[in-house]
Order: sequence, then C-alpha cells, then structure tokens
Amino acid sequence: MFPIKRTGASTKPIKKAVAAFLDALSPAQRAKCTFPIESNEWRRWHNIEFYQRTGIGLEELNAQQKELAFDILKESLSTKGLEKSRSIMKMEAHLATLRPDNKLLGGEKYWFTFMGTPSAKEPWGWQIDGHHLVINYFVLGSQIVMTPTFMGSEPTYAESEPNKGLRTYETEERKGLNFYQSLNAEQKAKAKLWDKKEMDFNRTEAFRDNEIIPITGISARELTAAQQENLLDLIAEYVGDIRAEHAKIKMEEVRLHVKDTYFTWVQGEKLEDPFYYRIHSPVILIEFDHQTPVAIWDRSKPRPGPVKTHIHTVVRTPNGNDYGKDLLREHLEARHRE
Repeated sequence: MFPIKRTGASTKPIKKAVAAFLDALSPAQRAKCTFPIESNEWRRWHNIEFYQRTGIGLEELNAQQKELAFDILKESLSTKGLEKSRSIMKMEAHLATLRPDNKLLGGEKYWFTFMGTPSAKEPWGWQIDGHHLVINYFVLGSQIVMTPTFMGSEPTYAESEPNKGLRTYETEERKGLNFYQSLNAEQKAKAKLWDKKEMDFNRTEAFRDNEIIPITGISARELTAAQQENLLDLIAEYVGDIRAEHAKIKMEEVRLHVKDTYFTWVQGEKLEDPFYYRIHSPVILIEFDHQTPVAIWDRSKPRPGPVKTHIHTVVRTPNGNDYGKDLLREHLEARHRE
C-alpha cells in the first residue's frame, strides 16, 4: 500500500533547513536532540503540558537558532500549515496569561528532536512536541509522511492582548459541520454514531499507535459525486498543512481510496451542540473533537462536558505507515540486509 517510489517532489529545502539548524547548535545541544532513525523517541510524544519531554526546547535557543528552528517549519509545511502552527503557539501564549499559576504553559514550550541524519537517500525525520502541537515528519528521498500530527487549542478565541482576535480551528469546524448538514436524513442517520456528546471521543491520540478503529459511519460510496468532492475538500483541509507539492501527492492517494472512505459523526440534538467527526480511509484517518475543558472553566461549578472552546484534532496514517514505518521497513529490507 505504501511503496517506495519517486514522487517528483523535492525535499531538498527541508533537508537544508534541518541541516542548518543542527549546524548552529553546540555539540551538547546537538547530542541532546538527535537520535537513530529507528529510535522509539518517535513515539514518546504527548499533548499534555506536564509531559516530560526530550530534545531541544525553543526556550533553550538563542535568537539565531530560533529563527533557524522556524525555518524548518517554514520549509516543511505549507503557508497555511505554518500559520496554523504559529497560531497554536500564540494561543498557548494567551492561555498562559489566563492561567498564570501554570508555569508549564507558554508560546515557546515546544521541543525539537531529530531522527537519523538529513540525507537525499537514507531515511530521516524530525518531530516537534508540545502542548496542542505535535508533528512527526519522516523523509525518504522524495517521499514524506507527516503523521501522527496532533493539533489543538484551548481556548479557540483570544479576547485580550497580545493576540486579541486570534481564532483557531474555525475552518475545520465549519467545514465538518457543513459537510454533515449537506447529508440527507437517511445519510445523516448512517453517519451518526451517537446522538449525545457527553465525553471526549478521539481514539488515536498519544500512545495509541496502531489503534484498531472499527469502521463506522457512512461510506463515501453512498454519497453523491458532489458530496464526495466536499468530503475530499474537508480531507484536504488537513492534508494541506504539508508543503503544497507533497499535499497534492497525498490527495491523489486519498482519491484512489475515496470509495473505501467512511465519515462518522457524533452530536446532540441541537445544531450548536459540540460535536466529533472522523474520516477513516485506508490511507488517512482524521479526528476532530470538541473536548472537555481542562485549563479554562468556572471553577466554582462542576467541570462541564465537551465544549466548543477546546478542540483536539489528530491525523494518522493507518495500515502501518505512521512515522513512515512501512517505508522505513521496505528501505531497510531492500538496502540494509545483513
């Protein structure tokens, strides 16, 4: 399902950005954040802010090193993906002002790790890990796997400075709801897994590698051609966080399996209620979830159930290719047999 192949898309700018950053580190800093390509460090990520992280943190870097660190994101992501990542960091800075008691929150509480050595032929990759932003980025030649990717936000709107007016996940939320609303009554009944949203539904967050998710919801085979295109547009909203030429390659892969793709919905009776949706394809799995508040709620009252002001999203590659694992296995078998 995931063969090694030439894609025609370049990974040179990414390699150059990572090499420049690593060259700017001291020997001690470099040793702290570099690991072998097959290291389990890939899987040691978590969204929660008090998780004990490894790698090199943004707060440990000087101004030049920070600029080079953001060049990695600039070259690896699309303009939209970079802006989304920066917006998450800005919202974390805003959250820190709302929760000054929690010193683990902040706009620079993010750590970089690097697996393998940047190469044109050998597999390598990088990871950014922190609260509400985790990206795993595997590179083999001209191929890229950018999963697992975890992105979230609490709150989703900044009402005060320094980032007043900032809003996160408006598009993913709106497009998901609009797609569900475009279904007819029979289609909605098939898509809806549960008519109550009283808990967090995400199934593929940290430490849930190779999670077996039952096929639920409505099959794209039961959608009209226009609805299928709208579903693909919703998927592209997530795939489009990677560099444009690589996003195009991934969407071609998604299109090949569109009729084996399923859409699942969870929501209460009211249109304004919090919701969850999942898109499950042989080559991509996407979750969007309105979550229970963690950092912000009226503590004079019991913690409420899921709210629209706390969002988690996850993108995975099913069938063994998260972290580029299937590509790595094929490469090692073909090139590095004893």
